[in-house]
Amino acid sequence: MTAQTIDAAALWADLQAVRRQAPLVHNITNFVVMNYSANALLAVGASPVMAHAKEEVQDMVGIAQALVLNIGTLEPDWIASMRLALQAARQRGVPTVLDPVGVGATPYRNAAIGELLRSGAPSVVRGNGSEVMSVAGLAAATRGVDSAASSGEALDAARALARDLQAVVCISGADDHVVDGGGRWATLSNGHPWMTKVTGVGCSASALVGAFCAVQADRWRATLSAMAVLGVVGELAAERTQAAGAGVGRLQIELLDGLQLLDEAAFKQRLKLQLHG
Repeated sequence: MTAQTIDAAALWADLQAVRRQAPLVHNITNFVVMNYSANALLAVGASPVMAHAKEEVQDMVGIAQALVLNIGTLEPDWIASMRLALQAARQRGVPTVLDPVGVGATPYRNAAIGELLRSGAPSVVRGNGSEVMSVAGLAAATRGVDSAASSGEALDAARALARDLQAVVCISGADDHVVDGGGRWATLSNGHPWMTKVTGVGCSASALVGAFCAVQADRWRATLSAMAVLGVVGELAAERTQAAGAGVGRLQIELLDGLQLLDEAAFKQRLKLQLHG
C-alpha cells in the first residue's frame, strides 16, 4: 500500500481489528513500565503477556502474535532472552518491535543493541530522536532516557536505518515520523507535552505498535495506526485532565480510559496526519 492511500479511515480500521482480534503480545520489557504497558494493551483491546525467562521465551513467542523488546532495565539474562525470542520470532514470522531505550547512554546498552541486531533485524524500531540516531550508528548525545535530538533531526538517520534493516523506523517526538525501507514517510502531529511526564507512555507506544503489527501485515501502516491512536488519545486525555484542574497523576488514568473508549468521530476529527511523497 502506498503512503498516499493511507487515511484516517484505514488507520481506524486497524484499531477496530485490534479490538476484534485481541492479539496476544509478548513483551520482554523493563521493570519500570510493565504494569502500564500491560494496562495500555488491555485498554486498546489486546492481550499482554510479560515473560522474560530464557527457559520459556521461545515457547511463548510460538503462541504470540507479536513480540516487543524493550531494553530499559538491562541485565545479561534478559539480553539472552531477548536474543532467543527475536530469533524464534523471525523463524516463525512473528512481527517484532524493538524499543532501544537509552541506547547511546552507555557502552553496555550499545553492545546489547548490537547483539540483538546481529540476531536479526526487527520488524519495527521505535524510539526518540537520540535513540534512533544511536541505533543508526550516528553520534548522538543521550541524557538518560530522554532525547537530546528532535525527531526531525533524526529523520535522515531513520531513513538510513530503515533501508539497512529493511524495517520500519518510528521516531517519537513533538511530531512522530514513521518511515520504511521503501521510502514511505508519514508525520503525525497529535499528542501533548504532558505525555512525557508519565512514566511508561513511550514504552507503551512500542507495545501498542506490537498489537497493531499483529493484525496488520503492512508494518508501516500498523506503526502509523498505533502512533496515531496514542497521539489522539493523549491529546484528548490532556484536555480532559486540565479541564478538571488535575495534573499528570490524573493524566495516566485518562490515557488508559481514552485507549479503551476512543470513538471513530473523535479520532477522525483530531487526527493530524501528513503523508510525504
